[in-house]
Amino acid sequence: MSLRINDIAPNFTAETTDGPIDFHDWIGDSYAVLFSHPKDFTPVCTTEFAAAARLSDEFAKRNAKIIGLSVDPVEEHLKWKADIETHAGCDASFPIIADDGLKVAKLYDMLPAEAYLPDGRTANDSATVRTTFIINPDKKIELMLIYPMTVGRNFDEILRVLDAIRANKTGPFATPANWRPGEDVIVGLSVSTEEARAQFGEVEEIFPYLRKVKQAG
Repeated sequence: MSLRINDIAPNFTAETTDGPIDFHDWIGDSYAVLFSHPKDFTPVCTTEFAAAARLSDEFAKRNAKIIGLSVDPVEEHLKWKADIETHAGCDASFPIIADDGLKVAKLYDMLPAEAYLPDGRTANDSATVRTTFIINPDKKIELMLIYPMTVGRNFDEILRVLDAIRANKTGPFATPANWRPGEDVIVGLSVSTEEARAQFGEVEEIFPYLRKVKQAG
């Protein structure tokens, strides 16, 4: 059965570059960004891990942990990590899961159930393993993104979505297209304009169903 937004993220145990983890215990009271890749020592993946490394502090400011996954063993991850850090120009301080048996990839529907790893495989054999999940402290899935093999992810966008998710938790809000932190948020349809004015002050009513207010804080 496919995973959906608001599903509980499946728990698992795994070996990582930081040692063994229980995923739910590792998340704790934080948000988590789980992002996966086809194979170590591949070009797009190296740039993506480097981008994540550069933004590690920004994710930490938002009470979010990041964790990578690649279908190679820990020993290969540790060797590859040197290349990532050279390209990033900083430490890659987050763990990388060793999913050489495809357990997590299958658990999170990253690959077809019948997928396997042939001897001498290339990244094409695990081509669908380029997915991203944002998971909240209640262990519920807030975001799922799937990219094709040839397209590197936009980690600024993943950070933006995390900001939007957190902003929308502060009230009956949603965020408009291309929203950035500090910009106006949309009042949810469950709140009338009069109620919105009473709760939030000035309301910009573009249409009866599209009302904006200043972001709190």
